[in-house]
Amino acid sequence: MTYAEFQRCTAFAPESLLAFARGRLLTDAPAAFAARLPLPPMLMLDRILKLERDGGRRGMAVAERRVAPDDWYFACHFTGDPVQPGCLELDGVWQLLGFWCAWAGGLGAGRALGCGEVEFSGQVLPDCHVLRFEVTVRRFTSRPDAALAIGDATVLADGTPVATVRGARTGTFRALAREAAS
Repeated sequence: MTYAEFQRCTAFAPESLLAFARGRLLTDAPAAFAARLPLPPMLMLDRILKLERDGGRRGMAVAERRVAPDDWYFACHFTGDPVQPGCLELDGVWQLLGFWCAWAGGLGAGRALGCGEVEFSGQVLPDCHVLRFEVTVRRFTSRPDAALAIGDATVLADGTPVATVRGARTGTFRALAREAAS
């Protein structure tokens, strides 16, 4: 897919997310484009259902991940009381927000930068089927050397909210892209 097609695309299938993680999705990526998603098992997104940009500075992103009883973390967190670590829900929010930042034009390598508040209101257990990430991008800023996306998110397990994240921040940084290339 070309960079122009990437920026027009509003949904991404599992194969596209894996190609993005490997740096092979774009056939004509700009020289400073170095954003990636992590590879499985750290990849917390199976598919991106919706990407929107409203007026350049705001937007929305929705993604899902299939949960399976044999997911790697259930075997070790915790013995006899399997539950998905909440930090993986937060990482899924950062992954989706970071992807949105690159999709919106942020060049460079991506990084999670923090968040304001995280509140857990439920659990992701082995009998869960679908984890859904809904991110509202409150602000996007792009400069020649970096881009920043700030958003609020809700994470749902089979339609029930299990986490709320306020002030999640990700960015892309051109200097990091140069370091990765050398």
